[in-house]
Amino acid sequence: MSVVDNAVYVDGQRHAEHPSLEMTCEFLRERSGMGWIGLYRPDAAEVRSVAAEFEIHDLAVEDTISAHQRPKLERYGDVLFTVLRPARYVESEERVEFGELHVFTGEDFVVTVRHAESPDLGRVRRRMESDPDLLRLGPEAVLYAILDEVVDEYEPVVEGLENDIDEIEDQVFEGDPDVSRRIYELFREVVGFQRATRPLLKILEDLSAGFDKYGVDEELQRNLRDVQDHAIRVVERVDGFRALLENILTVNGTLVAQRQNEETRRLTETSVQQNEEVKKISSWAAILFAPTLVGTVYGMNFTHMPELAWRMGYPMALVLMLLMGLVLYLVFKRRGWL
Repeated sequence: MSVVDNAVYVDGQRHAEHPSLEMTCEFLRERSGMGWIGLYRPDAAEVRSVAAEFEIHDLAVEDTISAHQRPKLERYGDVLFTVLRPARYVESEERVEFGELHVFTGEDFVVTVRHAESPDLGRVRRRMESDPDLLRLGPEAVLYAILDEVVDEYEPVVEGLENDIDEIEDQVFEGDPDVSRRIYELFREVVGFQRATRPLLKILEDLSAGFDKYGVDEELQRNLRDVQDHAIRVVERVDGFRALLENILTVNGTLVAQRQNEETRRLTETSVQQNEEVKKISSWAAILFAPTLVGTVYGMNFTHMPELAWRMGYPMALVLMLLMGLVLYLVFKRRGWL
């Protein structure tokens, strides 16, 4: 089985580590204590086997087998079923990796089912074992310690996201063409982080509401309030990240539009300049074409042409060519083509 740890604690001390869950359950039935079983990515048969030993409700079992659950807190008789979405920031890839953790707490047992690497429950166990007075408070103390670890692991994620947002702000104003894709990717991660953290506030509120009903120890109440304060700060910062990214997205869209407008304006100015040049070239071509046409006619050398024998024919042809050119020049000048 995918059992990471299987231990029994008596009076806040690790008493025994049994080779099988059956022996752990038998020990708990014969003597008072608390069993703490940690599972890592178990298959359906393993989950059902553990559930049968601790009489866990079938609906909670199905949720654990199917996984991909939203964070929630549900009670099935004497068993409290908690689903958490831990997260960790992968620095090398600049992304947030989300996990899933299911915690079953009964009167004398805690069963944790991890579907990802985080959180580090080994650290939670070592912390609890180093504080027998806290561990002596039972399964609720373990649940609160797990909640505290999950919230603490959110802090590096918040710092990583904040650093990414700072980098994106620089990219936006530097005009990086790839920044739009990164904004959308980071926005998606922030939304996913909101979905993981925001329901945690409801979980903590529900636990707080049961303090009096279930006679929760004062020390545990203080610990839970501290976790709640940290969770609220995380949620508020993540909400701020989402609003900031929405503003950055708007600013980036505005800057992209401005750059496109500038490019369009430059292209328009270039086109206008080219049109002016074309006008000038066309005007001079027309001016030169007029005398060329006259000269071409007289250059045909036909025998019977009226002006060939006329003494003033040549001067008239020259005057006609100059006059046509001058008229065209004045026309184009008036129109602003020259």
